[in-house]
Amino acid sequence: MPISRRALAAAVTALVLPLSACGSGAGGGSTDASGKIEGDITFQTWNLRANFKDYFDGLIAGFEKKYPGTHVKWVDQPAEGYADKISADAAGGTLPDVVNVSPDLVAPLAKAGLAMDLDKAAAKYRGEYLPGAWASHQIPGMPGTYAFPWYLNTGPLFYNKALFTKAGLDPEKPPKTYDELFADALRMARTSGGKVATLANIPTIEDFGRYGSSLMDKQGTGFTFNDAKGVELLTKYKELYDAKGLDAQALNATPESAGKEFLTQAVAMNPGSALDLDNFKKQAPSLYRNIGITDQITNTGHVNMYVMGLMVNSRTRQAPAAVAFAHYVTDAEHQMSFARKVAIFPSTAGSLDDPYFTKEDGTDETRVRVAAAKSLKTAINYTPVLFSDQMKTALRNEVGKALQGKQSPKTALDNAVRACDRLLKQQG
Repeated sequence: MPISRRALAAAVTALVLPLSACGSGAGGGSTDASGKIEGDITFQTWNLRANFKDYFDGLIAGFEKKYPGTHVKWVDQPAEGYADKISADAAGGTLPDVVNVSPDLVAPLAKAGLAMDLDKAAAKYRGEYLPGAWASHQIPGMPGTYAFPWYLNTGPLFYNKALFTKAGLDPEKPPKTYDELFADALRMARTSGGKVATLANIPTIEDFGRYGSSLMDKQGTGFTFNDAKGVELLTKYKELYDAKGLDAQALNATPESAGKEFLTQAVAMNPGSALDLDNFKKQAPSLYRNIGITDQITNTGHVNMYVMGLMVNSRTRQAPAAVAFAHYVTDAEHQMSFARKVAIFPSTAGSLDDPYFTKEDGTDETRVRVAAAKSLKTAINYTPVLFSDQMKTALRNEVGKALQGKQSPKTALDNAVRACDRLLKQQG
């Protein structure tokens, strides 16, 4: 299971891991979930059994008690190869009845007619969820919603107050805007003689979204992140890279490696979640003593949201039971109980107003949780649903060439858009 797929999953898999095509043509399958809730269904999760077996055993027992005559078989798949496993099951006709998905995983299934349209089959439940969360499993160019929103995550920016002080920056006034971020990063690089970078990652598609790039047309037929805002952001990153304000290893960085650079105090800022605080406390006490916490930087007023969902197989033979179970797992009561076990957030309307998400007790952990919950109410999943892993690689490769001076930021983004558009057409 997997900041895109991997960052949300980091909230859950960080407990055990370090920070971490089905054809085309919509239509087919059932959207009729009326009838008696009974029969056997299979429920598939994404790397959750190791830490949450008791929770899910209890959840399933509760559902079977509520609906006598139902039986839920729970299967859990490992993190690695999950997308390939879903593709193989879809192609072989063995896709489970209820499947744990991220938006990018549900898109090809919806196009193949294998994901049930919940706007038709479960419209009565729509108002129970945050609008942005419900919309996260909608596919550009297709009517409908193709998964129940499950748990959400977002996180603050952590920063190293000691490194800010050493650079002559006010440790109590971290950057709030992109202009401030790049100005502070350039100063950090200059005063440290290029030894301390501020950021450890090159920009990803969600960074272009937060900066204000339009990313994709509304019809879902082409990408548009090579617009003026996109070019402006990459140009600023190029200036930062040349000044050594962007870590030298950024071109090859992963979320895990970037996290280590921050942990060893080689970089001054890094995104994260409440789970990271305990990690800092245990592995880097000197960093923890100097940790600063600030909001995500965005030009849009909306932070980035990571979301997981539960898709119902449109070919299920037990549609009433499958829809009822997917709703049961994702209703307000059960999302709240899950959120109290791990640092994730419920997608249900009103849940983020619970005192658990609004009252601070003086600890950094609750400060992060309260701030994140507040921002999630209007958060956006910036990564386009149709933006595949191959597209992420294409964008990363072109951005890397621009940072190294092999091509201009404009040329890099034009090339990336062309490559992503070609991949989009191949999706069908």
